[in-house]
Amino acid sequence: MALENSPSSDTPQQTFPPAKSKKTQSIIVIALIIALLATWGYIFWNNNQNAEVITQKDQQITTVSSQKDSLNTQLAALSSQFDALKTSDVAKDSALSEKDRDIEAKKSEIAHILHKENITTAELAKAKRLIASLNTDIDGYKTEIETLKNENTQLTTEKQQVTVERDQAKKDLDSTATVVKAKEDVINLGSTLHISNFAIEGVQDKKSGKEKVTDDAKKIDKLHITFTVDENLIAATEKKTLYVLITAPDGKLITVASLGSGEFTTRDGQTALFTQKVDIDYVQGKKLPVSTYWKQTTPFQIGDYKIAVYNNGLKVGEGVVTLKKGGLFG
Repeated sequence: MALENSPSSDTPQQTFPPAKSKKTQSIIVIALIIALLATWGYIFWNNNQNAEVITQKDQQITTVSSQKDSLNTQLAALSSQFDALKTSDVAKDSALSEKDRDIEAKKSEIAHILHKENITTAELAKAKRLIASLNTDIDGYKTEIETLKNENTQLTTEKQQVTVERDQAKKDLDSTATVVKAKEDVINLGSTLHISNFAIEGVQDKKSGKEKVTDDAKKIDKLHITFTVDENLIAATEKKTLYVLITAPDGKLITVASLGSGEFTTRDGQTALFTQKVDIDYVQGKKLPVSTYWKQTTPFQIGDYKIAVYNNGLKVGEGVVTLKKGGLFG
């Protein structure tokens, strides 16, 4: 049975686009636009952020480089100052030498840090602290150098003063010594003994034990020398030494070591030989008779025997005895 209200299959049906579809499309488009704008905004913001980061990094690199250059400049200046101080002409003690080594070690540590290519901020900060410490060390070093210079200057001044005083004292001493020596020379010269009554005789020893005076050279056994030491108020009471020089007729000084001959010093400082030494006990201000013999181991010669006596290096008396050839049977 056919239904009357049922549309015929031949009747075309009218179609309408859904109202919600256009709205959705609009929303999608708007969302896409917003998303695109957001993407562009993000890209722009990100680019700005990257640029800011790059700028900050550039600024950081520039700052680090600038600080590094500044620290290098400070290090060079301190090194130059320290090198100048090290050349100071002062005698350094062990403490100052130790500071030398400490400062050199600190300089090397700072230079090692600043030599790095990619130096960090922390390393820069450490280098900065070390340079501040180095500056303090060098200031202290400079103070000690100045102190040593002042001490050296003071010592030099004192040394010069001492040298002047020493030279003056030496001059005064030399002058005093000269005066003293002159006085001593006067006293010594004044204390030189003088002799008088000088006599020389040839003596023959007789078998009886008696002595016989003779001028027969062949018979003479010894020479008898006598004289008087005059009174002297300057010469001290003490043992005095007299040197007797006997010259034979042939002009040669007689010296026999086994009989006590030797050397003495004359007033002018020369060394001379003596024949015989005579020691006497002199009493100040008193006359003293002296008697001595010269007995030699060889026969006496014919001719003049010259005899001189020395005291204090000066000749104080002399005499001559002539020994002759014996008579007809001599």
